[in-house]
Amino acid sequence: MKEPVRIFSDLHLGHKVSRIPEVSMLRPLIAGAGTVIFNGDTWQELAAPFRARAEVMLAELRALCAEEGADAVFLPGNHDPGWPGPGWLELGGGKIVITHGDTLFRASSPWKREILTAPQRVEEIWAAHPEASSDPAQRHQVAREIGRELCSVEYPLGRHLIQRAWDAATPPHRALWMLFAWFTQDRAGARFCETYFPNAEFLVIGHFHHRGCWRRHGRTVINTGSFLDPGRAGWVEWNDGRLTHGLIDEFPGECRIGRQCGP
Repeated sequence: MKEPVRIFSDLHLGHKVSRIPEVSMLRPLIAGAGTVIFNGDTWQELAAPFRARAEVMLAELRALCAEEGADAVFLPGNHDPGWPGPGWLELGGGKIVITHGDTLFRASSPWKREILTAPQRVEEIWAAHPEASSDPAQRHQVAREIGRELCSVEYPLGRHLIQRAWDAATPPHRALWMLFAWFTQDRAGARFCETYFPNAEFLVIGHFHHRGCWRRHGRTVINTGSFLDPGRAGWVEWNDGRLTHGLIDEFPGECRIGRQCGP
């Protein structure tokens, strides 16, 4: 894999509220990279109202990477589970694991309305993959199936603000699950590594739209955030045996690598 390797997640290309209306905004993030890993939810594969636009933008993203001489690697997320491959990548001889993050919790996205109202289907999918509790390939397959079968209902443009607010607030415990996931993703990530990748020292995720870096149980969990509000987007880079991470600065018409966070 050509270095430097840069990692981003949750672009949600084509979504009505993505902060990337034009793929050209991403050129400064890709320029100078040898490989760019898009760590899930890159495009709206499952959302019918946005899919046509998302397909166009995805093609533009591939072309942009090619123009900049960067190899593009796509990992699946719960909004784009169709990417081939096992669902994760390892760098540094297995010290670094990169995966979207929908494998950290049993229900993948426990705050989603479609999952909260169909817990029995989640358990049926798990029952169909009895090795998923110890085999990372099976665990990622469970996440893919949950993502496909219990995908978010995406409403078309023009839906009234009050209607959207009501959708976001129901069922009532949805917000509690979202907060729980936000504030326990670090511990869940450490447990995930202990179960599936015991040699990992770093876990790079997205999914939760909550950027940050945490040290838990001898491992570092880094979330690269999101390009959907209210999340802040971040970057991770692997180069010459060193892993760094930081913020992405967003300007009208352009996104740039921002300040590094931590050592």
